Amino acid sequence: MKPLLVIFESFRQNMMLQQAIERNLEIIGEAVNCLLKIDPEIKITSARRMVDTRNKIIHGYDEIQPEQIWNIIINHLPLLKQEVEGLLDN
Repeated sequence: MKPLLVIFESFRQNMMLQQAIERNLEIIGEAVNCLLKIDPEIKITSARRMVDTRNKIIHGYDEIQPEQIWNIIINHLPLLKQEVEGLLDN
C-alpha cells in the first residue's frame, strides 16, 4: 500500500481528479442540505460543515486548497459513509 503522502502528491498533481472529487463533494453537500430540511436533527456528523463546503466550492467564496479537499477525503468521508450506511439500514 502506498503511503498517504505519495497518494496525496498524485492527487495534487491531477486537476481532473481534484475537480471530480470537488463535484462529488458538491453533490454530497446538496444532498445533506436537502436532508437537513427534512430532518434538522439527522444523525450526520458535521452536516452543516458539508453544506458550507459545498457552498464554498460552488460559489468560490474562498479558494479551496487541495490540502483541504484531501483532509475531507481522509478524515471525514469514511465517517460519513458509516453514518449513511447506518441510516440506510434503519
